Amino acid sequence: MSLLHFVIISPFLFAIFVPFVFKHFRRMHTGWFVLLLPVLLFIYFLSFISITSAEETVTKTISWIPSLGIDFTVKVDGLALLFALLITGIGSLVVLYSVYYLQKDKEQLNNFYVYLLLFMGAMLGVVLSDNLIVLYTFWEFTSFSSFLLIGYWYKREKSRYGAQKSMLITVFGGLSMLGGIILLYLMTGTFSMAEIIQQTNGIITHHLFIPAMLCILLGALTKSAQFPFHIWLPDAMEAPTPVSAYLHSATMVKAGIYLVARMSPVFAETALWVWLVAGFGIITLLWGSFSAVKQTDLKGILAFSTISQLGMIMTLLGIGGAALHFDSVKDSYYTVATVAAVFHLINHATFKGALFMVVGIIDHETGTRDIRRLGGLMPFMPITFTVAIIGTFSMAGLPPFNGFLSKEMFFTAMVRVLSMDILNMETIGILFPVLAWIASIFTFVYSMIIGFKTFTGKLQPEKLKKKPHEAPIGMLIPPIVLASLVLAIGFFPNVLANTIIAPAVAAIMPDFTMDVHISFWHGFNPELFMTFGVIAIGFLLYKTYPKWRVVYKIFPEKLSLNSLYDGALTNTERASRRITNTILTGSSRTYLLYLFVFFIIMLGSTLFIKDAYTFDISNISSIHIAEVILAVGICIVAISILFVKSRLTSIILLGAVGYSVSLFFVLYRAPDLALTQLVIETISVALFLLCFYHLPKLKKREERISFKFTNALISVGVGAIVILIGLSAHSNKLFESISHYYIENTYKEAAGKNMVNVILVDFRGLDTMFEITVLAIAAIGIFGLIKLRQQGGKKTENK
Repeated sequence: MSLLHFVIISPFLFAIFVPFVFKHFRRMHTGWFVLLLPVLLFIYFLSFISITSAEETVTKTISWIPSLGIDFTVKVDGLALLFALLITGIGSLVVLYSVYYLQKDKEQLNNFYVYLLLFMGAMLGVVLSDNLIVLYTFWEFTSFSSFLLIGYWYKREKSRYGAQKSMLITVFGGLSMLGGIILLYLMTGTFSMAEIIQQTNGIITHHLFIPAMLCILLGALTKSAQFPFHIWLPDAMEAPTPVSAYLHSATMVKAGIYLVARMSPVFAETALWVWLVAGFGIITLLWGSFSAVKQTDLKGILAFSTISQLGMIMTLLGIGGAALHFDSVKDSYYTVATVAAVFHLINHATFKGALFMVVGIIDHETGTRDIRRLGGLMPFMPITFTVAIIGTFSMAGLPPFNGFLSKEMFFTAMVRVLSMDILNMETIGILFPVLAWIASIFTFVYSMIIGFKTFTGKLQPEKLKKKPHEAPIGMLIPPIVLASLVLAIGFFPNVLANTIIAPAVAAIMPDFTMDVHISFWHGFNPELFMTFGVIAIGFLLYKTYPKWRVVYKIFPEKLSLNSLYDGALTNTERASRRITNTILTGSSRTYLLYLFVFFIIMLGSTLFIKDAYTFDISNISSIHIAEVILAVGICIVAISILFVKSRLTSIILLGAVGYSVSLFFVLYRAPDLALTQLVIETISVALFLLCFYHLPKLKKREERISFKFTNALISVGVGAIVILIGLSAHSNKLFESISHYYIENTYKEAAGKNMVNVILVDFRGLDTMFEITVLAIAAIGIFGLIKLRQQGGKKTENK
């Protein structure tokens, strides 16, 4: 195992020790122990900057399931390194912040940090895996661990609701993505992203190409909360603020962004990809910013703000894919969109992470996040106010902060769409700069609401649960660090230009080489005038918000996507309950009736439709009198079981049936099968007899059972279908029997002489293991029921 593989696994290993630290070192906050890991990982990934800056990659492989082409291949290029630094860097600050946010005496910190480490490891696995199946495994693990984090305060109904909602939507998208991965494998014969990219020109005309693209894109849209799948993100804000700062600003929601960026070399050469990615992105950008303004909860505003900003990055990745449709050197004219996407990815993580922490501080020190109750906090929380202003101004796209630079590049990309004469952009492509500009106005408005409605104006102490005061220095350090990065990147953006941004862009667009240079001033251009318009109109809308907020009442709550989701969930549960109550009558006979009728209809119709029934007696062995006598004897014994009145006699007769079947194997010269059958029957009879003592006594009673034609018809039908299938299977030899393989390889490959045992233990070892596991689970369940019954009996006696 390479060090890179160990780095991915290390959070999972670290999580094992967290409960022990929490239990035995109660005086120490568990977060101090956890903090060590992300800091070390961040320092480790910093060492790769010199490698990726030279446009080199590091690849390490461990064979996992080679027969299926699944290897645990880890690859560090510019894009993977960018996300790894965000995951570990922001993760370090979040853990430090949580030390002061979560009280060690009141919170189950062992659960929190285990969930957080599981998520960190899963995210590292997503961004560093080259094999798509491995990536998908970690992808679903992010959904599982985020479900646990969102529902951390599980006693709150809203926390459980938000966790369930995020799980259902993101897992639905993940299953779709798995379908797309399988389709890609069918086209390319590999799960390696690097190899798939090399085969792009050969699969772009394949009939499965578009379905694969749509399936994978659906997974990315759901994970990154793009419209209309964005509805899970606001409800996920019920998680503790450190979780929101980590998952919903820097990591999990950007997993979909990562997937789109990583798959762009494969799919971006189709017009549909460009339109879908950019189209969903621009709609999400506009709807998220418009919806954020009406929120009254600070985390609600930041939630819709995150949705909007993710839409902006998605739009840029879509438009950036247009560069792949040109062949000349001027392709770089459109790569500015991809550069802006990567740059804003970094900027968003800094200012949004800081703002989430600021909101957590406000909630922690005042007892509320409702902006209707807040105001006038600046004199009491000057440091928090300073961080909030830096974050909100950067989010609004104001100079000299880093958000201004990436927002200007975003406007540049949107303006250049107007000169694009491909992909039918000359038609409704005009909507991109228009919608982008309108969305930026609302972004300015909600940014001002966060910054000024909270900290300026009149203090309302009677509406606050706590007397406002500045947070402890430990809680202030992480947002101060992020705010400092906002300023540093704003003043010195080119420190990242060719060390972080350019290598990431090169990974997204491997056929393009460019030097990235970012500057504040580009003269009086359309982008600058768009910014002036955003500030002027945004300030006017902010000051007049009470007069025009009635516009939000135009959209009735009953017609919202949330209502649609809730209605679908409620109706599904109601329909399931109704079907369950109808079918589950408590009668075993009824359940068997359903199964057998389905069996007859499906298999009988398949035999008829496919004309699959054939009867060939040419290769059937002759039947001897001994076999006939034995078969008749088995039938007589089996039927006798139904009429005996003693349970002991029934067990003995049942064993006699099994032993008689083993005689058939003796007659057919199959000693391995005969021996196995005898062992199984002996064990089964012995277990029955051991349990016999604990079984309730049979009560003697007379009961007349009337003849039911329906039951007789179904029983005859099942028997007939099984006979027809058996005869057809014997008569149709579509391929050589696998028995020859076992005969030739049993002793040679497994060194065993009992063929049946070797098949069960060696050749089909996984099947046997899972069968044993199922039996073990059933045994544990039965044991639990017995214990519960015994406990119930004792309670009754005590009463």
